[in-house]
Amino acid sequence: MADRKKKNFRKAQPVAHLKTITVHRHLVCRYCFRLGLYRQGLLHDLSKYSPSEFLPGARYYQGDRSPNDAERIETGVSQAWLHHKGRNRHHFEYWVDYVRMPDGRIDFKGHKMPIRYVAEMFCDRIAACRVYMGEKYTDASPWEYFQRGKNDIPIHPETAAELEKMLLTLKDEGEEAAFRYVRRRLKEEKW
Repeated sequence: MADRKKKNFRKAQPVAHLKTITVHRHLVCRYCFRLGLYRQGLLHDLSKYSPSEFLPGARYYQGDRSPNDAERIETGVSQAWLHHKGRNRHHFEYWVDYVRMPDGRIDFKGHKMPIRYVAEMFCDRIAACRVYMGEKYTDASPWEYFQRGKNDIPIHPETAAELEKMLLTLKDEGEEAAFRYVRRRLKEEKW
C-alpha cells in the first residue's frame, strides 16, 4: 500500500509542478501588466515549460521551495537553473560575466540590469514568495528573502540598490505604493 501511495505521489508531481509554475507565471504576468510591461508579462518564464526545465522541476518538486535546490543537493548542480537563468533576463545571474582584472586574474562581476528587467525581477520575487509561502506571505517577505542573501550574490550594486528600494517600499508602504514607485522609475528611465 505504501509503495502504491509513493508511486501515486510521484505521478502527481508533474501536475503539482505544472500548477505551481503556472500560478507563479500568471501572478508575474498580472504584476507586469500593472507596470505596463505587457510583453515581459506574457513571455515571463516560458522556458520553465521546456523539457530541460520542466522534467527536473517535476522530478525535484517540493511545493514549498524551488525544485532547483533539491536538484543541486542531489547532483551538485541544477541543470534546470543553468538553462533558466541563461534565457530569462529578469534574473541578475543572466547579467553575471567574468572580467579580466588589471593583474590578469579572472573575477565574476554582475553588470547593471536595465530597469525594465529589475521591475520584472521585483514582480518575480513577489510572486515566488506568494506561491511558496502561501498564507504566511506578507509584504515584507520578498524584502526579507533578499536581505538573507544579498551579501553573497554577484549582483551589480546599482541593480541591488534599485531592487532593494522597490522591495523596501513594498515592505514599508504596501503593494499600491510599491507599484506606483516602480511605474515612476520606469518612466524616469524611459525604458
